[in-house]
Order: sequence, then C-alpha cells, then structure tokens
Amino acid sequence: MHETTATGREALDLTTRLLQRVRLAHPTAGVWEAADVQWWSRKPMASDGVARPFWLDDDGPVAGVVLTAWRESAWQVDPVVVPGAGVDVAAVWARAVELARQHSPGTFEVPVDDADTAAVALATDAGLVAGSRDSTGWLDAADRLPVVPPPAGFRLVDRVGRDDVPHPMVARNGDDVARRLAGLSLYDPALDLAVKTDDGRVAGYTLLWHDERTGVGLVEPVRVEDDFARRGLGRAMLTAGIDRLAARGVRRVKVSYGSEAAGALYRGVGFTPTSTSTWFGPPTDEPDGDAPAR
Repeated sequence: MHETTATGREALDLTTRLLQRVRLAHPTAGVWEAADVQWWSRKPMASDGVARPFWLDDDGPVAGVVLTAWRESAWQVDPVVVPGAGVDVAAVWARAVELARQHSPGTFEVPVDDADTAAVALATDAGLVAGSRDSTGWLDAADRLPVVPPPAGFRLVDRVGRDDVPHPMVARNGDDVARRLAGLSLYDPALDLAVKTDDGRVAGYTLLWHDERTGVGLVEPVRVEDDFARRGLGRAMLTAGIDRLAARGVRRVKVSYGSEAAGALYRGVGFTPTSTSTWFGPPTDEPDGDAPAR
C-alpha cells in the first residue's frame, strides 16, 4: 500500500473508484455513492485545487479524503475507507480533519452514518459536535412502481440529442453545467430528466445515475419548482427514471434526503428508509461561518 495526493479531475477519478470499492465491499456501508461526488463536480469549487491524500493497494484506492467547498466559507470533508481493507481509520480521520481546518476559511462539516459508532467516536474525539441530520432510503428495482405519466399540460423530456437546448439546471448551477455533466463517467443523458409545460417552461427536473460497476442507481437531485408543486410531477419523474435504471440492469436504487416532505415523496414511490446520518462540525464558537448548503 502506498500514499499519493491528487487534485481536480484526478482526485475525482480516484474518489469514484474508491467509493465503488466501498460499495462492492459492503451493500450499505458509508454515506455516499460514487455518483454523489460526480454530481458535486457539476460546477467548479474552491476545493478543487487542494491536494488531498489517497491510499492505494495493487487494485486501486482503499482510502482517501474528499473535500467539497459548497461555499467559500462552508466546506464538507469525508474520510472514506473501504471496509476490511486494513487501513488505519483513525489516521485517515486525523488527516481529513486537519485538511478541513487548514483550508476551510469558515466552518466545515463531516457527515457520519449514525450506525457507524466508531466514526461517531472519532468525530467527537476530534472535538466536533453533532448538527443537522438526514436520511437514506433504498429501493429494490424489482419492487419499483409502474411509471406514472405527468398530468395533462406537462411532458417528460430527457437530454438525448438536446445539446442545443439550455439545460434545466442552468439557473442554479451555471451556464457550464451541461458540459461538465457530459464529461462525467457515470452521467447518462437519458437519465437526465425534466418535466416541461406545453409552452416550454421547466416545471421540475431530476438526474438519475447508473453505476454499472456496482449495480446501484442513485437519485440526485430532484427539484419541482414552487409554482408547480403538489401536482404529481416528482412522482412522474421518479417512476420514469427508476424504470429506466431498471432497464439498464440496476438492482438497487438509493436516495438521501433532509426533509419530511422529501421523505414522503420517496416513500410514496417505494423507497424504504434504512439509515440516518449526522453532520458533525466545530463548535459554533470555532470559527464563525455558515453551514454548507447541500
């Protein structure tokens, strides 16, 4: 085993392979899928140029530190270790917290699976305190609901052959989002869905991810615009997207969420809540800063 450091696209590629190894080693271990970090790279971040460590064996990465600057003053750090890889988890955690304290100009958070008592202890031993919580649900693709079409006046579209049409996520993610997504190894334009009105307005969008190596699908993100809420658009997008994932051979689908409204939507299309995570960070008096906007 040896240690290396990486930034930018090289770090993303190593992180993708690392999280795939985590999932192949355990069906539910860890907080994130490889597709999560690919989604986070949809726009440039201040953390992109920060070198972060990875530990590799003959088959690739077995541990690493993921840094994500959601805003200049609010960062996220994730110590990631493949279960059973023989890595000193405490050492990876120490490096992760050190990097976060060194590079985040404001505050930072570390998400921890509440069932991972060893990680919870490492967070508290590092002087971090518990903050917000979110939930994760899983769905067996074989148990998916039938596809629900959007209501009258709306139509479902994907990004196949639509490179000349502005991406539905441009308003929140910048003009370059389509190009950046297209360059990601797990992105599939047929799983990049939106619901539009008959006159062409974007009413909602979702992006689903197919990780062929792990057989896992991910839902991230889902958005219905306020003017079109409570019309069944989220359900229509999700049932169609999950059906497309199943057609590609996905066995299980995962989603994470932080509100009861989102949880109700996901439970309504068949997801079963399986775990919760707590976001740990420095005490509020050390130093000041906004919480990451995830």
